[in-house]
Amino acid sequence: MTLSLVMSRALDGLEAPAVRVEVHLANGLPSFTLVGLVDTEVRESRERVRAALAESGFAFPHNKRVTVSLAPADLPKESGRFDLPIALGILAASGIFDARRLEGLEFAGELSLAGALRPVRGALALALAARREGRTLAMVLPGDSAAEAARVPGLDVRAAIHLLEVVQALLAEPGATRETAGSPQAGAPPPGLPGETNQSGAWWRSLPRAHPPAGLAASVSAPDLREVRGQASARRALEIAAAGQHSLLLVGPPGTGKSMLAQRLPTLLPALCEEEALESAAVGGLARAAADGPAFGCRPVRAPHHSASAVALVGGGSPPRPGEISLAHGGVLFLDELPEFPRSALEALREPLETGRITISRAARQAHFPARFQLVAAMNPCPCGWLGAFAATGRACRCTPEAVARYQGRISGPLLDRIDLVVEVPALKPAELLSAAEGEASAPVRERVLGARQRQQARQGGPNGWLDAGVLAAQAELEPAAQAFLLKAAERLAWSGRALHRVVKVARTIADLDAACAIGVVHVAEAVQYRRGLPGG
Repeated sequence: MTLSLVMSRALDGLEAPAVRVEVHLANGLPSFTLVGLVDTEVRESRERVRAALAESGFAFPHNKRVTVSLAPADLPKESGRFDLPIALGILAASGIFDARRLEGLEFAGELSLAGALRPVRGALALALAARREGRTLAMVLPGDSAAEAARVPGLDVRAAIHLLEVVQALLAEPGATRETAGSPQAGAPPPGLPGETNQSGAWWRSLPRAHPPAGLAASVSAPDLREVRGQASARRALEIAAAGQHSLLLVGPPGTGKSMLAQRLPTLLPALCEEEALESAAVGGLARAAADGPAFGCRPVRAPHHSASAVALVGGGSPPRPGEISLAHGGVLFLDELPEFPRSALEALREPLETGRITISRAARQAHFPARFQLVAAMNPCPCGWLGAFAATGRACRCTPEAVARYQGRISGPLLDRIDLVVEVPALKPAELLSAAEGEASAPVRERVLGARQRQQARQGGPNGWLDAGVLAAQAELEPAAQAFLLKAAERLAWSGRALHRVVKVARTIADLDAACAIGVVHVAEAVQYRRGLPGG
């Protein structure tokens, strides 16, 4: 047979559309042609495949015109994940094994020159796409990539470490063996591979599904909230932010504990559910190897330097890759020294903070990435940092009112309007700091946060921070006195409609922490306190 078909998958953002790898051998001037909008990495697979076949003991069809088509033709193809499908397609078209044995299987894997399989980027995204489509094809992947993809329930994932291992499995299928020169004999282990087979006689291994840990309590070595002394208002705001997944801005002089508080927010958050963990890990797998990321099921924490560009934050490149906001999906994005970030980078956060999604548009294509992150930011009140700290530190602010206004003006009103809680972290006198009792530990605070999250999940299916304006009135019922108080505060402080809704969300979270069914005046009053402007502004 001179024509073969092998199924594989490409990556398009977090999507992974199916790709048909068609290989045709014909008489004529010897050549090796790749078609189907392939990039440089895919074109280089010609040399990798040729060397891998030769090193594995197979005769490459040098006297044939080899045409490899990756369909659909208008879908960009990148990376070396098509090496394995191309190699198998050439072998099937050459008659090494029956091409029908490739039916019911999907393949992805980069080949070394010796034929070993190397991990591919985005293996979990490939598996999630296969599950969404309801396909019943088994996936054959390199070992590390297969272990990552095996986390997805309902999929048949098989691992292989070498091209020979895959070919031997196909030859071991009943009726698949062909007496062809250069092909390994069925039943004999490929050179350099372990001499054990599974029950079907195949040399690849079907992997059991990997389950996430049942509970993800804070590690013993993780930062604990008890280490933050004083700062009762900031600690309370941190608890509210964790309970409702609200964005938080901490403002205060240097050394007052802003970064300490932000670093301890993950210890208060509940564990990711299985679907959230899969999606978060899939996004992370698009940018790095699985082993380089956080443990599966742990909330990611991203803290980019303030020199990060807009592309680094929101994503981009060719092909588009996820940025920091997508890598923080399901977790925390901590932006220290917020005014020092480029203005374009900060303004790019505005839409994702509202929608939980980012679309990267280029002339030829678009890529969509999830971006439901929890923003925690920290900043000084002025360029020198000591505005309002003279009573505690004896250091006077040297900045003029114009300099303070310019510094705080680096954070635009629309962005500040999207931040739920703005909390001042004041400087403490040395005597106060040394005599302050140890604060409440993370564990009891986390229990209260879990209780509030469970109430929100039962009521509306998600945290208060992501409630849409259309359902806010139904899910955040205000007592008459609380509504009157809120309207008076909104008129006096000239809030926008968005600011009003965000105050209601925060008040709903405070009520959930108190296990209250309706939002009372005390809940609204506390929420209003977190809507104040920047100090000295």
